[in-house]
Amino acid sequence: MHLNMLKSKIHRATVVQADLNYVGSITIDRNLMDKANILEYEKVEIANINNGARFETYVIAGEAGSGIICLNGAAARCAQAGDKVIIMCYCSLTPEEASEHRPKVVFVNDDNSISNVTEYEKHGTIG
Repeated sequence: MHLNMLKSKIHRATVVQADLNYVGSITIDRNLMDKANILEYEKVEIANINNGARFETYVIAGEAGSGIICLNGAAARCAQAGDKVIIMCYCSLTPEEASEHRPKVVFVNDDNSISNVTEYEKHGTIG
């Protein structure tokens, strides 16, 4: 048996751009991807804090240090520039692996610069 567990997330990122006419995906600043251990073309789930929408897509690497969070294609209908989103990535673990697993959580500022990185998440705390 395997369990689907949160591998990592980027918490409260600000959508900088939404490009409806692009083929599809979400473009994420390469620095954020690296800190969150998210690979290019990896599947992610996105929760829009502003409107409650949740959707899945895959990641395209954006320029490192640019702060880019851009929803592309159909995903651009789920958010607009200025919205806050949570970008989550999951992994499949055995129960034994899951008991020791701690997700990587990348907290960002309004400009999508990194404010804190943790390897856990506790209810009631931000950053």
